[in-house]
Amino acid sequence: MKAARIPLYALGAAFLLAVPYLMPSNAWLSFWITTLLFGLLSQSWNVLGGYGGQFSFGHAVFFGTGAYATAVLQVKLGVPALVAAPAGIAIGALVGLFIGAASFRYGLRGSYFALVTLAFAEVFRILATSLPFTGGGAGTLIPLDIRASNLQFADRTSFYYLILALVAAGLAISIALERSRFGAWLMAVRENEDAARALGIDVFRVKLGAITLSGAMAAAAGVFYAQYFLFIDAGIAFGPSVSVEALLGPIIGGLGTAMGPILGAVVLHGVGEAAGHAMGDAPGLSLVLYGVLLILMLRFLPDGLIGLGRRLAARNAATKDAKPTETARA
Repeated sequence: MKAARIPLYALGAAFLLAVPYLMPSNAWLSFWITTLLFGLLSQSWNVLGGYGGQFSFGHAVFFGTGAYATAVLQVKLGVPALVAAPAGIAIGALVGLFIGAASFRYGLRGSYFALVTLAFAEVFRILATSLPFTGGGAGTLIPLDIRASNLQFADRTSFYYLILALVAAGLAISIALERSRFGAWLMAVRENEDAARALGIDVFRVKLGAITLSGAMAAAAGVFYAQYFLFIDAGIAFGPSVSVEALLGPIIGGLGTAMGPILGAVVLHGVGEAAGHAMGDAPGLSLVLYGVLLILMLRFLPDGLIGLGRRLAARNAATKDAKPTETARA
């Protein structure tokens, strides 16, 4: 983290910590809770797609696994929420491990890997709709029992600080990846798998570790969703909108950056909220808007908003360096 960016990051952190006091209404708190929830999901996608270069089109499979696992454990087996929540995250990690082993073992990458993840999300959606222990098409409703030990709170402020803590943990993981040997291996695999393999990097194990970590983080977002809304069904958990939002955050904010997914989620949900107020809640409007944003970002800002900020800062620095030289010549 460059010293020049520390005040900016500190200001952003202070703002997020103060949101319940600056915007105490339930409507604003709901907006920020949802935004940070999908910010966490975007962080999970960024671990695999941004740092690892393995683009997933079906990240809903991990989100839905975490949500369903914690809900089913509580409702069907009577497991306490404080146990069901970490169990849901662990099961999401195991699903990531399984999908990674099934995909990377046979060298699937690029569009083939993306389609495999999309297929797994659809398979899990069908299973969740068909199996009786998931509630079938009716979904699963978690009984209301407002206690901290049940991860149920009487006010939105508590939920807000819980999701903020999860996003902070995701940010810490991203920063650790940027500074760790594993992260360096992962980025080497992203740039050129064959070259990384020639340097002695175990490409399969590195990618397997990335998808397992990514699955756990996405499952954590699903666990929070289930505890916040107390209801989950297959269309919500494994639907395409979840996968689309997971990849849009890093693409808008900046792939392979620690702050990119959070910034992208804020911009994405801010634009979506504004469009909803302006155009009404027409069915499918959000997916149309997300598709337009994706096309525009890939066409004009392929390195995201953070990449744009870096280019503008570099241009400004170059302009400042050029002025003393021109003055000296004069």
